[in-house]
Amino acid sequence: MPFGFGYYFDPTYILVLIGAVLSIIASARVNSTFSKYARVRSMSGMTGAQTAEAILRSRGIHDVRVEHIRGNLTDHYDPTKKVVRLSDSVYGSTSVAAIGVAAHECGHVMQHHEGYAPLNFRTALVPAANIGSRLGIPIILVGLILGGNPILVNIGIWVFSLAVLFQVVTLPVEFDASRRALACIEQYGIVTSDERKKSAKVLKAAAYTYVAAAAASILQLLRLMMLFGRRDD
Repeated sequence: MPFGFGYYFDPTYILVLIGAVLSIIASARVNSTFSKYARVRSMSGMTGAQTAEAILRSRGIHDVRVEHIRGNLTDHYDPTKKVVRLSDSVYGSTSVAAIGVAAHECGHVMQHHEGYAPLNFRTALVPAANIGSRLGIPIILVGLILGGNPILVNIGIWVFSLAVLFQVVTLPVEFDASRRALACIEQYGIVTSDERKKSAKVLKAAAYTYVAAAAASILQLLRLMMLFGRRDD
Protein backbone atom coordinates (compact mmCIF):
# COMPACT_ATOMS: atom_id res chain seq x y z
CA MET A 1 0.00 0.00 0.00
CA PRO A 2 1.33 3.53 -0.81
CA PHE A 3 3.67 5.04 1.76
CA GLY A 4 3.59 1.96 3.97
CA PHE A 5 0.26 2.75 5.62
CA GLY A 6 -2.32 0.05 6.01
CA TYR A 7 -3.82 -2.53 8.32
CA TYR A 8 -0.57 -4.41 8.95
CA PHE A 9 2.14 -3.69 11.49
CA ASP A 10 4.51 -1.02 10.29
CA PRO A 11 8.03 -1.62 11.67
CA THR A 12 8.77 2.13 11.50
CA TYR A 13 6.41 2.58 14.46
CA ILE A 14 9.35 1.52 16.60
CA LEU A 15 10.90 4.94 15.89
CA VAL A 16 7.84 6.65 17.36
CA LEU A 17 7.96 4.29 20.33
CA ILE A 18 11.63 5.07 20.99
CA GLY A 19 10.88 8.79 20.89
CA ALA A 20 7.96 8.38 23.30
CA VAL A 21 10.07 6.34 25.74
CA LEU A 22 12.86 8.93 25.67
CA SER A 23 10.38 11.71 26.41
CA ILE A 24 8.79 9.80 29.29
CA ILE A 25 12.17 9.03 30.85
CA ALA A 26 13.33 12.64 30.51
CA SER A 27 10.10 13.99 32.00
CA ALA A 28 10.27 11.59 34.94
CA ARG A 29 13.90 12.48 35.54
CA VAL A 30 13.39 16.24 35.61
CA ASN A 31 10.38 15.90 37.92
CA SER A 32 12.21 13.62 40.36
CA THR A 33 15.39 15.73 40.32
CA PHE A 34 13.50 18.98 40.83
CA SER A 35 11.45 17.44 43.65
CA LYS A 36 14.61 16.21 45.36
CA TYR A 37 16.40 19.55 45.33
CA ALA A 38 13.24 21.57 45.93
CA ARG A 39 13.58 20.30 49.50
CA VAL A 40 17.12 21.70 49.86
CA ARG A 41 17.04 25.28 51.13
CA SER A 42 19.84 27.56 49.98
CA MET A 43 22.03 29.19 52.64
CA SER A 44 21.34 32.63 51.19
CA GLY A 45 17.60 32.18 51.75
CA MET A 46 16.86 33.96 48.48
CA THR A 47 13.68 33.04 46.63
CA GLY A 48 13.48 32.34 42.92
CA ALA A 49 11.98 35.79 42.34
CA GLN A 50 14.72 37.50 44.38
CA THR A 51 17.34 35.52 42.48
CA ALA A 52 15.97 36.68 39.16
CA GLU A 53 15.79 40.30 40.30
CA ALA A 54 19.34 40.19 41.66
CA ILE A 55 20.79 38.69 38.48
CA LEU A 56 19.00 41.15 36.22
CA ARG A 57 20.11 44.15 38.31
CA SER A 58 23.69 42.87 38.44
CA ARG A 59 23.71 42.55 34.67
CA GLY A 60 22.38 46.08 34.24
CA ILE A 61 19.05 44.91 32.85
CA HIS A 62 16.25 47.10 34.23
CA ASP A 63 13.52 46.79 31.62
CA VAL A 64 12.53 43.17 32.36
CA ARG A 65 9.88 42.35 34.98
CA VAL A 66 9.67 39.24 37.14
CA GLU A 67 6.17 37.86 37.59
CA HIS A 68 4.44 34.85 39.11
CA ILE A 69 2.63 32.35 36.89
CA ARG A 70 0.47 29.44 37.96
CA GLY A 71 1.52 25.86 37.37
CA ASN A 72 4.46 23.57 38.02
CA LEU A 73 7.67 24.22 36.06
CA THR A 74 5.84 26.57 33.70
CA ASP A 75 8.72 29.02 34.03
CA HIS A 76 9.71 30.96 30.92
CA TYR A 77 10.97 34.25 29.56
CA ASP A 78 8.67 36.15 27.22
CA PRO A 79 10.89 38.38 25.05
CA THR A 80 7.91 40.11 23.40
CA LYS A 81 6.72 41.50 26.75
CA LYS A 82 10.10 41.45 28.48
CA VAL A 83 8.94 39.48 31.48
CA VAL A 84 10.34 36.48 33.35
CA ARG A 85 7.48 34.33 34.59
CA LEU A 86 8.20 31.98 37.48
CA SER A 87 5.93 29.13 38.53
CA ASP A 88 4.42 28.27 41.92
CA SER A 89 7.32 25.99 42.82
CA VAL A 90 9.96 28.57 41.89
CA TYR A 91 8.75 32.13 42.49
CA GLY A 92 8.60 32.08 46.29
CA SER A 93 10.80 29.07 47.00
CA THR A 94 14.23 29.36 48.59
CA SER A 95 15.42 25.96 47.34
CA VAL A 96 18.52 25.40 45.23
CA ALA A 97 16.21 23.95 42.57
CA ALA A 98 14.13 27.13 42.40
CA ILE A 99 17.23 29.31 42.28
CA GLY A 100 18.64 27.28 39.39
CA VAL A 101 15.44 27.48 37.36
CA ALA A 102 15.00 31.22 38.00
CA ALA A 103 18.61 31.88 37.00
CA HIS A 104 18.13 29.79 33.86
CA GLU A 105 15.28 32.04 32.72
CA CYS A 106 17.52 35.03 33.37
CA GLY A 107 20.05 33.32 31.12
CA HIS A 108 17.52 33.72 28.32
CA VAL A 109 17.12 37.39 29.22
CA MET A 110 20.88 37.84 28.89
CA GLN A 111 20.80 36.10 25.53
CA HIS A 112 18.06 38.41 24.32
CA HIS A 113 19.81 41.48 25.71
CA GLU A 114 23.06 40.56 23.94
CA GLY A 115 21.43 39.51 20.66
CA TYR A 116 22.55 35.89 21.00
CA ALA A 117 22.34 34.53 17.43
CA PRO A 118 20.85 31.06 18.14
CA LEU A 119 18.08 32.66 20.23
CA ASN A 120 17.30 35.14 17.47
CA PHE A 121 17.16 32.30 14.96
CA ARG A 122 14.88 30.26 17.21
CA THR A 123 12.57 33.25 17.75
CA ALA A 124 12.37 33.79 14.00
CA LEU A 125 11.47 30.12 13.56
CA VAL A 126 8.52 30.19 15.99
CA PRO A 127 5.76 31.02 13.44
CA ALA A 128 7.03 28.42 10.95
CA ALA A 129 7.53 25.83 13.71
CA ASN A 130 3.96 26.34 14.94
CA ILE A 131 2.67 25.78 11.43
CA GLY A 132 4.87 22.72 11.02
CA SER A 133 3.75 21.10 14.27
CA ARG A 134 0.06 21.72 13.55
CA LEU A 135 -0.18 21.15 9.81
CA GLY A 136 2.69 18.88 8.77
CA ILE A 137 1.03 15.54 9.59
CA PRO A 138 -2.48 16.65 8.43
CA ILE A 139 -1.08 17.68 5.04
CA ILE A 140 0.57 14.28 4.68
CA LEU A 141 -2.69 12.52 5.60
CA VAL A 142 -4.61 14.57 3.04
CA GLY A 143 -2.04 13.55 0.44
CA LEU A 144 -2.55 9.90 1.33
CA ILE A 145 -6.33 10.22 1.23
CA LEU A 146 -6.04 11.68 -2.26
CA GLY A 147 -4.43 8.52 -3.56
CA GLY A 148 -0.94 9.04 -2.20
CA ASN A 149 -0.38 12.43 -3.82
CA PRO A 150 3.43 12.78 -3.71
CA ILE A 151 3.35 16.57 -3.96
CA LEU A 152 1.18 16.99 -0.87
CA VAL A 153 3.12 14.36 1.04
CA ASN A 154 6.37 16.10 0.19
CA ILE A 155 4.97 19.44 1.28
CA GLY A 156 3.77 17.89 4.53
CA ILE A 157 7.20 16.44 5.28
CA TRP A 158 8.95 19.73 4.56
CA VAL A 159 6.46 21.63 6.70
CA PHE A 160 6.90 19.16 9.56
CA SER A 161 10.68 19.48 9.25
CA LEU A 162 10.36 23.13 10.32
CA ALA A 163 9.09 21.98 13.71
CA VAL A 164 12.00 19.54 13.92
CA LEU A 165 14.48 22.30 13.09
CA PHE A 166 13.02 24.41 15.90
CA GLN A 167 13.60 21.57 18.38
CA VAL A 168 17.20 21.18 17.25
CA VAL A 169 17.95 24.92 17.41
CA THR A 170 16.47 24.99 20.91
CA LEU A 171 19.28 22.80 22.25
CA PRO A 172 22.20 25.27 22.11
CA VAL A 173 19.89 28.02 23.38
CA GLU A 174 18.92 26.03 26.47
CA PHE A 175 22.44 24.76 27.18
CA ASP A 176 23.86 28.28 26.94
CA ALA A 177 21.16 29.69 29.25
CA SER A 178 22.05 27.08 31.88
CA ARG A 179 25.75 27.85 31.54
CA ARG A 180 25.07 31.55 32.11
CA ALA A 181 22.76 30.77 35.03
CA LEU A 182 25.25 28.65 36.92
CA ALA A 183 28.01 31.20 36.44
CA CYS A 184 25.81 34.00 37.79
CA ILE A 185 24.44 32.33 40.90
CA GLU A 186 27.92 31.45 42.12
CA GLN A 187 29.58 34.69 41.01
CA TYR A 188 26.96 36.83 42.78
CA GLY A 189 27.07 34.73 45.96
CA ILE A 190 23.51 33.47 45.64
CA VAL A 191 24.62 29.87 46.24
CA THR A 192 27.68 28.15 47.62
CA SER A 193 29.90 25.98 45.48
CA ASP A 194 28.18 22.84 46.75
CA GLU A 195 24.72 24.33 46.17
CA ARG A 196 25.73 25.26 42.64
CA LYS A 197 26.38 21.59 41.91
CA LYS A 198 22.88 20.74 43.09
CA SER A 199 21.34 23.48 40.97
CA ALA A 200 23.38 22.17 38.03
CA LYS A 201 21.83 18.73 38.45
CA VAL A 202 18.36 20.26 38.16
CA LEU A 203 19.27 22.18 35.01
CA LYS A 204 20.99 19.14 33.52
CA ALA A 205 17.86 17.06 34.06
CA ALA A 206 15.77 19.81 32.46
CA ALA A 207 18.14 19.86 29.48
CA TYR A 208 17.45 16.18 28.87
CA THR A 209 13.80 17.00 28.20
CA TYR A 210 14.86 19.21 25.30
CA VAL A 211 17.24 16.56 24.01
CA ALA A 212 14.45 13.96 24.20
CA ALA A 213 12.00 16.26 22.42
CA ALA A 214 14.50 16.89 19.64
CA ALA A 215 15.26 13.18 19.33
CA ALA A 216 11.57 12.29 19.20
CA SER A 217 10.96 14.87 16.47
CA ILE A 218 13.93 13.67 14.43
CA LEU A 219 12.77 10.05 14.73
CA GLN A 220 9.27 11.02 13.62
CA LEU A 221 10.70 12.87 10.62
CA LEU A 222 12.91 9.89 9.79
CA ARG A 223 9.87 7.63 9.92
CA LEU A 224 7.95 9.87 7.53
CA MET A 225 10.87 9.93 5.13
CA MET A 226 11.17 6.13 5.27
CA LEU A 227 7.47 5.74 4.55
CA PHE A 228 7.66 8.23 1.71
CA GLY A 229 10.64 6.34 0.28
CA ARG A 230 8.47 3.22 0.06
CA ARG A 231 5.73 4.94 -1.95
CA ASP A 232 6.21 2.63 -4.94
CA ASP A 233 6.15 -0.62 -2.92
